[in-house]
Amino acid sequence: MKYDFDELVERRGTNCVKWDFETPLLLEGTGEATKGTGEALIPLWVADMDFKVAPAILEAVKRRAEHGVFGYNIVPESYYQAVISWFRRRHQWEIQREWILYTTAVVPAMSCVIKALAMPGERQRVGEPEGSGMKVLILSPAYNCFFSSIRNNGCEVLESPLKAVGDSFQVDFDDFESKCADEKTTMFLLCNPHNPSGRVWTREELQRMYDICKKYGVKVVSDEIHCELMMPGHQFVPFGTITDDAVVMNSPSKNFNTAGLQIANIICSHPSWRRRIDRAININEVCDVNPFGIVALQAAYNESEEWIDELCQYLWGNYQLLCDFVAAHIPSWRVCRLEGTYLPWVDVSAMGITSRELCDRLLREAKVWVNPGTMYGPQTGEGYVRFNIAIQRSRLQEALERIAKTINKG
Repeated sequence: MKYDFDELVERRGTNCVKWDFETPLLLEGTGEATKGTGEALIPLWVADMDFKVAPAILEAVKRRAEHGVFGYNIVPESYYQAVISWFRRRHQWEIQREWILYTTAVVPAMSCVIKALAMPGERQRVGEPEGSGMKVLILSPAYNCFFSSIRNNGCEVLESPLKAVGDSFQVDFDDFESKCADEKTTMFLLCNPHNPSGRVWTREELQRMYDICKKYGVKVVSDEIHCELMMPGHQFVPFGTITDDAVVMNSPSKNFNTAGLQIANIICSHPSWRRRIDRAININEVCDVNPFGIVALQAAYNESEEWIDELCQYLWGNYQLLCDFVAAHIPSWRVCRLEGTYLPWVDVSAMGITSRELCDRLLREAKVWVNPGTMYGPQTGEGYVRFNIAIQRSRLQEALERIAKTINKG
């Protein structure tokens, strides 16, 4: 491989959320935070990577930093052309220049789209409690910010639980259609690829989702932030290649590890929707982006395709390590099939304890931080934990050995 993803990068002491954040769990009876006690904590929780960015991105940021002035920015035409060229070349999706609205990140983008298009409270009946207005449908378990963004914008969360089938998950289309048929369901918020199940939705599945939503007048909004993180044998299908009648949110942040540079795009072909979303971006005051995000996106999309391909190969190797290790040393666990993202979903229900109890134990005793499945749905996530395997293989190996030692000692 041309790029060294095994290189250990020390992130402690850099005000890094993943490595420097004080854990919410206190060691029993000590009152001391887990961080800094005994063995160093290995964090496999929040979704960012421990790899250096692609060389072209690093060079672009350095060149911009050397200028020395970091005032307000105009987003240049070359930025839009980088987005258009990338998705045309890599995903056969033809985006028009006027469809693109930039903002700081996908979660603020999501909030703006919900504010603009879900029309919170519009159908709330007289006498109903506050928040009993419009509903936004999601497939659960779901990324935790889906829940908060929907509720923060005055809408209700409506969950359609995924069906566990073997080592993977499928949409329960009967349930999905019944939820779309609810007169208060105004929007379907999709995660494509899906976090945390690891599914990469097929063209046939996406088409069926759209057909049902169209039948009931439900708007489709697709979060495609993990779109480049594909495992072998799977292909990402942008929702924008199913129909222009949808809103798509994407960013290089997860794929190229640039979340701190704060850049994302909302792709919307519908002129009246786009005007409303643009207004919501300004109402929410997320209309200004920083200079490093602008140049980083262009370097990612114009010069870093080989890097992302090698990254996916490395992540696949880490996933294979996880599967092989669990099979050999923690046979009560079942690793779900990972088709996309770097966030394997692991079934731990056979242990007979809650996901929260298991994660607390691993944090205390193994000094490994993983997320309980209940973060992604109190009912649908119980019995699962989510791993982040975007870490150097030697550190992943150490984390797994600590986990096995903790679990197998009883």
